[in-house]
Amino acid sequence: MPEQAFNYTDYVREEWVDYNGHMNDAAYAAVFSYAVDSFMDAVGLDEESRHSLSYTIFTLETHLCYLKEAHKNEPLHVSVQLLDDDAKRLHVFFTMKNEAGEQLATSEQMLMGMNTSEGRPAPFPESVSQHIQELRQEHEHLETPNQVGRKIGIRR
Repeated sequence: MPEQAFNYTDYVREEWVDYNGHMNDAAYAAVFSYAVDSFMDAVGLDEESRHSLSYTIFTLETHLCYLKEAHKNEPLHVSVQLLDDDAKRLHVFFTMKNEAGEQLATSEQMLMGMNTSEGRPAPFPESVSQHIQELRQEHEHLETPNQVGRKIGIRR
């Protein structure tokens, strides 16, 4: 599943447009959250699998960068790049683009695999782990995006 193979698609809904005439910052976060759900499906954790495996993924941390305004009814495309992983965590980078391929926003995230029957972190089930391994092999040659590892602060 190469970076281009995963693509969550949405559009800027009227209720997401704020008093500034563009998509509200909370809506960017919502789109990235929906993209995580879609990504979970892509790695073998659709609704049925989450139930049968008693397993899901939680978001531990996220860092959003707003790069360009999005406007009412504008199509949105979100792709993912796997930056790192271990037995139960994924360090991922989502990129939101418009129809012209311009970056609108990015979301760097740390995701944690959770055993839902125990309510605690647990290694990825074998079937999910295989998807992640394939993704790692597809992405290990990709350049690290500029926004990865950024911190908030006033530069002096």
